[in-house]
Amino acid sequence: MDLPPEIEEKDLLWEFFRASGPGGQHRNKTETGVRLTHLPSGITVSATERRSQHQNREVALERLAHALAEKAKPPPKPRRPTKPSRAAKRRRLEAKKQRGQIKSLRRKPVGD
Repeated sequence: MDLPPEIEEKDLLWEFFRASGPGGQHRNKTETGVRLTHLPSGITVSATERRSQHQNREVALERLAHALAEKAKPPPKPRRPTKPSRAAKRRRLEAKKQRGQIKSLRRKPVGD
């Protein structure tokens, strides 16, 4: 099991527990569930999908690496509100007026 370069073994806390769900006696009697905590960041991930503790360890490590990468991303820039230009407003109103005229031709005449 290879650790990603940004994660050190001394920063990890491994916990093993009995996973619930289907899988029969093998799953109910062995501690195949894995909970992995990254101590410096406090991020905790768990994996209980597989019947093998080894496979769950691999999945938990992948999830931790993904969670750390997500946390390292810079926050998105705040959106600066903008107003539409006068010409854009005029174009929008003209388009709405044309659309309304097309729809009005579909109506039944009033006298019927």
